Amino acid sequence: MIKRSKDLRVVYNEHMKGGDGTAKIIHYAEKEEIGGKCRLLAKIVLEPGCSIGEHTHEDEEEIFYIAKGTAAYYDDGQWVTLHEGDSAICLGSQTHSIANRSNETTEVIATVLLYK
Repeated sequence: MIKRSKDLRVVYNEHMKGGDGTAKIIHYAEKEEIGGKCRLLAKIVLEPGCSIGEHTHEDEEEIFYIAKGTAAYYDDGQWVTLHEGDSAICLGSQTHSIANRSNETTEVIATVLLYK
């Protein structure tokens, strides 16, 4: 299967998980198109001041890869700074959040994997 960039589904999620601003989500693959336990494979674009609010993953885990820019990342109780090329893993029952506190666009590759 080949998916061209012009054909990818783009969603604008205002106040995602209670965060600030509007996150742009570019879906690289839809759940129905992927075998296995992948629920989400997407690029999330966070403009300055935009964030995804604090939330907990149950029965799944999420991996963030910072493809562009920097991000403030809430890692189950602690804020850390992620730089381009860094990854963060939120395992099941852990809490996380991500925010763009810089003056430049941040791009995050997000993968959500189901346990069951």
